[in-house]
Amino acid sequence: MLIDASQALSDKEQLPIDELILRVQQGDQSAFELLYRKHEKRVYGLCLRLLASPEYAEDVTQEVFVQLWNKIAQFQGQSQFSTWLHSVTSNIAISYLRKHKNWLQKVVSIEGCGMDEQASNMCEGLNGLDKLVVRLPERARLVFVLHAVEGYRHEEIANMLDMAVGSSKSQYHRARQLLQEWYNHE
Repeated sequence: MLIDASQALSDKEQLPIDELILRVQQGDQSAFELLYRKHEKRVYGLCLRLLASPEYAEDVTQEVFVQLWNKIAQFQGQSQFSTWLHSVTSNIAISYLRKHKNWLQKVVSIEGCGMDEQASNMCEGLNGLDKLVVRLPERARLVFVLHAVEGYRHEEIANMLDMAVGSSKSQYHRARQLLQEWYNHE
């Protein structure tokens, strides 16, 4: 009896996440495809919130899954896979911003690193708050997403973004003020 690829993939959909990860760690590409399908929308959403650019978010999402394939053996199961994946995603997105920051600063002002209102309205799949979040200036947006959405502490954010803890707190406060102001005017 022959089993086609779609049947094999559908059988893997029933696997617990730890078994699926083990198969990916053993080089099973169809298990990796399933892992990708289960997590790509969440990874893209996080990238879009952090980067405020659909194009950059797509690039970084792709990079996250390339890195995931290369580094899946490092996942030891000491935390939930989704937590580990979000940490990897945050680090890659922040790294991407650092690499492109010098170029971006030559093209746009530092305050212009977020999207304007019209550009944020054109982003597919963004709802009310997300449309406002992508408008925030870069540092305020990063801190807000990492703290309010991803649950990182200010100490962790300060380490990730090479800033003082007080700067992280003030950027978070600034983001909240801007979001409240924009929300009240909508």
